[in-house]
Amino acid sequence: PRTAMDHQPKFFENLSGTGKAIGVLTSGGDAQGMNAAVRAVVRMGIYVKAKVYFVYEGYQGMVDGGDNIVEVSWESVSSILQVGGTVIGSARCKSFRTREGRLQAAYNLVQRGITNLCVIGGDGSLTGANLFREEWSGLLEELAQKGKFIDEEAVKKYAYLNIVGMVGSIDNDFCGTDMTIGTDSALHRIIEVVDAIMTTAQSHQRTFVLEVMGRHCGYLALVSALACGADWVFIPEYPPEEGWEDSMCVKLSENRARKKRLNIIIVAEGAIDCHNKPITSEKVKDLVVQRLGFDTRVTILGHVQRGGTPSAFDRILASRMGVEAVLALLEATPATPACVVSLSGNQAVRLPLMECVQMTQEVQKAMDEGRFVEAVRLRGRSFENNLNTYKLLSHKKPDAELPKARAQACLFLNVGAPAAGMNAAVRAAVRVGITEGHKMFAVIDGFEGFARGKIKEISWGDVGGWTGQGGSILGTKRTLPAKYLEKIADQMRTNCINALMVIGGFEAYLGLLELSAAREKYDEFCVPMVMVPATVSNNVPGSDFSIGADTALNTITDTCDRIKQSASGTKRRVFIIETMGGYCGYLANMGALAAGADAAYIFEEQFDIRELQANVEHLTEKMKTSIQRGLVLRNENCNENYTTDFIYQLYSEEGKGVFDCRKNVLGHMQQGGAPSPFDRNFGTKISAKAMQWISKKLKETYRKGKVFANTDDSVCLLGMRRRNLVFQPVAELKTETDFVHRIPKEQWWLKLRPLMKILAKYKTSYDVSDSGQLEHVAMHSPKEAETGAI
Repeated sequence: PRTAMDHQPKFFENLSGTGKAIGVLTSGGDAQGMNAAVRAVVRMGIYVKAKVYFVYEGYQGMVDGGDNIVEVSWESVSSILQVGGTVIGSARCKSFRTREGRLQAAYNLVQRGITNLCVIGGDGSLTGANLFREEWSGLLEELAQKGKFIDEEAVKKYAYLNIVGMVGSIDNDFCGTDMTIGTDSALHRIIEVVDAIMTTAQSHQRTFVLEVMGRHCGYLALVSALACGADWVFIPEYPPEEGWEDSMCVKLSENRARKKRLNIIIVAEGAIDCHNKPITSEKVKDLVVQRLGFDTRVTILGHVQRGGTPSAFDRILASRMGVEAVLALLEATPATPACVVSLSGNQAVRLPLMECVQMTQEVQKAMDEGRFVEAVRLRGRSFENNLNTYKLLSHKKPDAELPKARAQACLFLNVGAPAAGMNAAVRAAVRVGITEGHKMFAVIDGFEGFARGKIKEISWGDVGGWTGQGGSILGTKRTLPAKYLEKIADQMRTNCINALMVIGGFEAYLGLLELSAAREKYDEFCVPMVMVPATVSNNVPGSDFSIGADTALNTITDTCDRIKQSASGTKRRVFIIETMGGYCGYLANMGALAAGADAAYIFEEQFDIRELQANVEHLTEKMKTSIQRGLVLRNENCNENYTTDFIYQLYSEEGKGVFDCRKNVLGHMQQGGAPSPFDRNFGTKISAKAMQWISKKLKETYRKGKVFANTDDSVCLLGMRRRNLVFQPVAELKTETDFVHRIPKEQWWLKLRPLMKILAKYKTSYDVSDSGQLEHVAMHSPKEAETGAI
């Protein structure tokens, strides 16, 4: 059969890497996910028929040359996807800062014909790369003048150096990208520690002061404070006002008075006060002990945050960036400025490297000069949103300061299957609602509980500590409201409910459609209603992401890592793993990308027996190499006849004598567990925004002493679309929905199918381009791609 490797997809017609050599290096501090980026550059480079070289030990290896610059093969990067840090090493290099050092580095590269460099590191590493690029032709001429090094022909042939950067930094301190490689994994480490500390703090009524990394950037401190509901956070960009010592102590003692058994204070290592004096974790501890006499402990996380395996998010991010970096190098001309591959929402974009570096330096300058409001703005929309949401949710205003006019009753419920992050969403909704002056009511057990009147008022303190809880504390059911309409309308009337917020999956969407259709018959449903998507399947139309999907993806990825490891002691074994998702292939496809699987069978891309046969042949070939194990993911409903058992039996039969098979059905463990930092953060922010929308709608629709909303735009779904949170009337989403299979008709992640196949060296009997071209994003201006996302 014709394979994808023999036949370049249409997309690559003008993009052959033949005759080109690409060098890849990691520089500066290590970050989880760097290896995934290295792997993607190597495999994509080889896929387009370029030569790819490792440069060991960063710029030091480039200057030293010799065995530090080595051509690599496909197999060189197998089994590194799940490894933290960087396998090709990183080092601080003084000699590269001198022209002499750069001259030597240029000589070492030209000897091997390398004129394309992919640099994974922080802004210092990328600035160095840009200088090297600007000096390149001068360096070559100098080498030629010295005669014995290179000749004039080589100067002409290798006249230009192309540079593409990827930012690997756990601090997320680079302007121009929503997330840098390693940030999400560092948050995972911090949240694991916070969750562990919370149990001991609660047992002993303790206060914990946690110091996290971030010398110049407070991102990790801010997001972890948001994700664990910390009582107080100190970050360099937002110093506390004069007299913060008193305010903090008052807040801590108020919390204790409300029977809160623990206090968590998070301090970024670079935290300062408004006079630019450092605020250290020890200083905060001493203050709490002296003023309040609370039992207080300090925990400094240090390098733990850099360690451990990369999260699913970082693996996928780094893989996408690596592929985009190779495409950028192939398309580069002498006129294109050095670029950096960034993430904007869920799009991979390219931005001019030096513009991003300049913006990053502007932030530091603003902070040095005490322009802190400006510093927060320069950090980008995402940072600003995080800060505003934290401020909104962490401090309860005194009752006297709450809006007094027309306190409306808002009700919220969880619908569908449990998803990690639902509780964080409920907490945010309750607290924003109270801040806006509303009365908040919660329903126990979804629409079924609603009909039975299982409704209770819920206060600010009732939702404390909810962000880290998995599942749904309120209880959730899949029941739809249609058969209970009259009873639900009665409950709405009895409890004077003026707005409805539903947090859930596809059933929540169907439920809102049913309630809005019932408006003709029941006036009680003529109130603002909003839905926040929460389901591990990520199958809700109108949103690229759902709360809970990231946690499920991490569970799948962790399990696949363990399964791959179990196979490493066994010769030649293939694992067939079944994932959840209904008819939606998101978990199987993205899980395959994050775990480095050989194939993923999904409903959205039909497959037949020839495809299965091609996969068996690919695995048989693979077993002849040093990588003697295979991993195949299958979405639970991808095909009614080719079941997990069928595929397992087929592979077992066809692999006889070459490999044996095992199967795993992951089942409900994908719905459980503590929510990931992404899900806590996403759930918190999207739900806070939904509650603010309800407030606005209540004001707009209040007439003559009552709320009456009867237009399509008063029943909305709030979803993440590319890089914006967008309210969309559920009536308009009907045309985008495949109701039979409960999935959206268009799904953004299908564009990543070819990428998954290329990185897995997945040979198929058809062209890679048949399943949707590789996502490719043209250059955007920095103004357009100013950091945003969620």
